[in-house]
Formats: sequence, C-alpha cells, structure tokens
Amino acid sequence: MTRPITAAVFPVAGRGTRFLPATKASPKEMLPIVDKPLIQYAVEEAIEAGVTRLVFVTGSTKRAIADHFDIDTELEQALTRAGKNDLLRSIQGIVPKGVTCIYIRQGEPLGLGHAVLCARPAVGNEPFFVHLADDLIKGAPGCLTQMANEYREHGGSVVAVETVPPENTSSYGIVAVDAADRNRVTRIVEKPAPAEAPSNSAVVGRYLLMPEIFDKLENTGKGAGGEIQLTDGIADLMDDQPVYAYSFDGIRYDCGSKLGYLQATLAYGLEHPDTGTEFREQVLALADRLRNG
Repeated sequence: MTRPITAAVFPVAGRGTRFLPATKASPKEMLPIVDKPLIQYAVEEAIEAGVTRLVFVTGSTKRAIADHFDIDTELEQALTRAGKNDLLRSIQGIVPKGVTCIYIRQGEPLGLGHAVLCARPAVGNEPFFVHLADDLIKGAPGCLTQMANEYREHGGSVVAVETVPPENTSSYGIVAVDAADRNRVTRIVEKPAPAEAPSNSAVVGRYLLMPEIFDKLENTGKGAGGEIQLTDGIADLMDDQPVYAYSFDGIRYDCGSKLGYLQATLAYGLEHPDTGTEFREQVLALADRLRNG
C-alpha cells in the first residue's frame, strides 16, 4: 500500500535574473498571471492533490512570498468596510484551514538538489512532491493529482515529462524509459547536448519522490553548472528503487522564460471570468491589425 503524500516542496530561492529589472525587488514566483502570482497557482495545485504542508525553500530576497500567504488583517478590515466581499474571500482562501506553510532558508545557491535537501527536516521520512512554480501546467485535474494517481498504481518515484525539440535537450533533465515496464526510467541525464541525449523526453517541474532521495542527495557531488543536481540524486536513487516517467495531461507554460510567461498570460487571460470576453475581442482586433499591416 502506498503512503499518502502530505508535503510539497517549493524551491523558490532563485533570483529570477531573466526577468530583471522586474525581479530586482520582487521574487519571480510573485509575477502575476492575470490576478494571481505563479506561486499561488503552484500552491493551489498542491492543495488539490491533498497536500497539507507547504514547504518553501527560500532565499534572502523572498519575504514577499511569506507575506502573500500570511494573514493581512488591515487589508481584510478595509475590504470588509468597503463591502468588497468577493475580494475579501479571494484573499482569505489563499491558504485553507488545516494547511501549514513552512519556510526554510537556503543559505547558499547550490542548486535544485541542495534546495530539496534543505527541506528534509520539514518533510521527514515520507514521499513528497517537488513543484517548480515557473513551470505552470494547465490541466484538469492538476499535474500533481495526476502524478499521485500514477503513484498509487505502482508506488515508486514519479517524474513529469514532456517531449521537447531535440535541439533543446541541453536545457532539461532527459530520460530514457522502458515502455514495457510502465515507462520505468532506465537513464536520466542532466542537460545533455543533443548528440548525447538518450531521448528528447524532458523532466519538467514536477516530481514525486521517495524519502530515500535525501540520503542520495547528501552524497551527491556537484554536477552540471557546479551545482548539486536533483537529476543526479534521482539517478543514484534508481540503483535501489524504481523511478517512473509520467506524461501528464495538460499544457505547460515555461514561465521562467519571457515568451512562455507571455503565452501563459494570454491563455489564462482569455479564460478568466472577469477578462475573457473583452480580452478575446482585443486579441482578435490586434491580430487583424497585424495581418493587415
């Protein structure tokens, strides 16, 4: 019988340099898609999957994330006095009752594997999710829920994957799988050159990991980029237990890139109940102008 997953780790210590100057004073995870920051979309996906402990591995510039998930009594009182009950409900429900936020400081920027290792005291000896907030995945149910369902089928760690153009393999962890064994991962490589990649199936922003990964990460040396890579820890974990690749049902937006962020804003703006109809008209009008020069 598989163990329930109640913890999700959000590595949010990065500086977001690709979005400077916007991220000079504000974390990249607080960049909004319409009216919600990326990190809130990530938290909502985790809560949908049954998570009750939200573990944020933060850096020195990330106070805004903790403030976002904290109670703002003054703002709530102002909204109450103004009779803006819809807005009041929107901020009161950001973190439901029974869900706890835990913040852990990553003292040095030593890579994703190190960030995950920092979360060990809060996670304990149980399986957990790792969610990279700048990979926004639009799916129903959410990607983490899909991965939890897959985990209940066979146990073992699960990594979310999607096919990328061969020339882009150097930007991802790349896996080879045994299709006859439920897509069990047979090899995982961090950011290989296209000529050296075992496939073009890329790991993207979602992991369901067994707690044994922590011991592996403690003994994983520095890898690509001089950092402790989560990919290398997973490769070591595969020596002892299975890891499976899961092709999720949904659309992924790489909001760590400017183009992906704009694509997500467009897609979510078109479906938003407050903006969808008028925004669609504006987009169609702009498309007509572009076509007609």
